[in-house]
Amino acid sequence: MFEALSHLALQQYWWIIISVLGGALVFLMFVQGGQTLIYQVGKDKDERTMLINALGRKWEFTFTTLVTFGGAFFASFPLFYSTSFGGAYWAWMVLLFAFIIQAVSYEFRSRPGNVFGARTYETFLFINGLVGTFLLGVVVASFFTGSQFSLSDMNEMSWHSPFRGLELLLNVHNLTLGIAVFFLARTLGLLYFLNSIEDENIEKRIRKQLWYNAVPFLVFFLTFIIWLMFREGYALNPETGEIFMQDNKYFLNLIQMPVVLILFLAAVVLVLYGVFISLFKKSSAGIWFTGSGSFLAVFSLFLVAGFNNTAFYPSTIDMQSSLTIMKASSSHFTLTVMSYVSLMVPFVAAYIWFTWRAINKKKISKDELSSGESHFY
Repeated sequence: MFEALSHLALQQYWWIIISVLGGALVFLMFVQGGQTLIYQVGKDKDERTMLINALGRKWEFTFTTLVTFGGAFFASFPLFYSTSFGGAYWAWMVLLFAFIIQAVSYEFRSRPGNVFGARTYETFLFINGLVGTFLLGVVVASFFTGSQFSLSDMNEMSWHSPFRGLELLLNVHNLTLGIAVFFLARTLGLLYFLNSIEDENIEKRIRKQLWYNAVPFLVFFLTFIIWLMFREGYALNPETGEIFMQDNKYFLNLIQMPVVLILFLAAVVLVLYGVFISLFKKSSAGIWFTGSGSFLAVFSLFLVAGFNNTAFYPSTIDMQSSLTIMKASSSHFTLTVMSYVSLMVPFVAAYIWFTWRAINKKKISKDELSSGESHFY
């Protein structure tokens, strides 16, 4: 089946899979967002334990998706992996370290004999929530703004900044998406708490915090998108293979790919609707609408970055070193073999959905804490 597809078709297929994983990862960042709100929503020990246990039921989904996202990128587009992870390694190391301390925190926070105290591990969770979401947004923004690298004829990479990826923080356009992802994760975290915890006082604080997080998210996200639509983009001449700067490239990508445009507009509507029903309809189902919208928004942005003859990892040092899905991908044989493996994805997704529903069948309450029937983080 997959053997009959052209190399380009397989490259596009795997970019769609990468886009799906990227969208899923950002949606699951509600765990990180919720971790930054523990002390704003929970005002005593029991309330904070409820919040952390609501997140503890899901943190492994985020961690696993991050690993899968990185592994899929490595296997399908190895030149990007070697360029980005080999060059911008400080940015990636800080991000990965933030996820390591998250795993440690859930494991040891409530363990008997914890000499550091619960507050130490709660601080680690906050660091993971802040750094993980913000840096991920900054790195994704560099798919549009570019990085300081060059490639030789043999694809040997040279990184032209001594900060090894941390220089991305000096680009204001990158920062707008980093801040937007941070506030989006917090908004999703609040909506998840609303859907998972049964407590009247917590619910009141959640709805109040929604205003403080949903509005900044919209402001920074719209700033990033409007800026993106009017900036030059890194375009590929399919006949010569030359990379050149094109005015309004990403706006043109949306217009020239109407399906992607429809998905993006649907994403905006879903995000706004989920927040609206949570604030004004007192609904607890907002996480499903805003979460679906977040997934579609990120999915659409990845397609805009990689499709329609666009360089998805541009170089600001040597434009011709910029990576496209054609240049960065694995061989036809490797992509073919991997494509058969990808047929397992729907079964994995079904398993996650089944597990999610089983775990969240009953909302967390203070009565459950006092019963001692469940495992607590």
